[in-house]
Amino acid sequence: MTDLTGKRAIISGASMGIGRGIAIELAKAGAEVVINYRSHGEQADEVVARCVSEGGKAHKIQADFADQSAVERLVEESASLMGGIDIVVSNAVYSDRHLFIESDLDEFRKTIDVSMWGAFYFLRAAAQKMVEAGAGGSAVVISSPHAHMAIPGSMPYNMAKAANDQMARTAACELAQHRIRVNIIHPGWTDTPGERKFFTEETLAREGSKLPWGRLGKPEEIGRGVVFLCDPASEYITGSTLTIDGGIQLPWREMYRLNEKV
Repeated sequence: MTDLTGKRAIISGASMGIGRGIAIELAKAGAEVVINYRSHGEQADEVVARCVSEGGKAHKIQADFADQSAVERLVEESASLMGGIDIVVSNAVYSDRHLFIESDLDEFRKTIDVSMWGAFYFLRAAAQKMVEAGAGGSAVVISSPHAHMAIPGSMPYNMAKAANDQMARTAACELAQHRIRVNIIHPGWTDTPGERKFFTEETLAREGSKLPWGRLGKPEEIGRGVVFLCDPASEYITGSTLTIDGGIQLPWREMYRLNEKV
């Protein structure tokens, strides 16, 4: 198993969903973690308790990722609390769904502010700390297949995720000289509380069963991908994209058509 004992990590948007799964898996591997949250303080407390029960050290810090000063304060407080930063995981997002010609522009801008600008503020502030420390580090940007799939009704999220990918690859190039690795994860359709904003339980169960692997992904599966990328043994991996999607981007719908012909 990967041993991240002594490593210090910040995970944005970690009170629920994928961020929660990432924080717990990093704690299981021995990392000290900061759980960032915006408004779900009780859930953040639960994640902290779970990480501690796994034998790790954990803290929570509130910050709204639409606010540059709040994101920079998060990084400063985390570095002070833990004595430095070795791992940063950009996960916080906001998303709403509507046709772009009918967009609520406040919602559109909020998606960009949190999911694109927030990710940039976070990666930039954390990278500055790691460069200053001179001990290298690892960053993982949780992006999405939306970065290259033009999913209707999700224009601002699609735009933000495309920007996330280019941000991460550019940062990987610029930070290699400092031995700071930057990688991307593309989760597939993952079973999180956020999906309940758009789909009923019945829809999630029905549509999940149709996917190539027969189910939605689990947050801890994304977490294990983060642990792999942050493992010092993975030091030759930077600027790469790890897809954890159960095959959702494969041409699986064609199998239904083929099976109907048999």
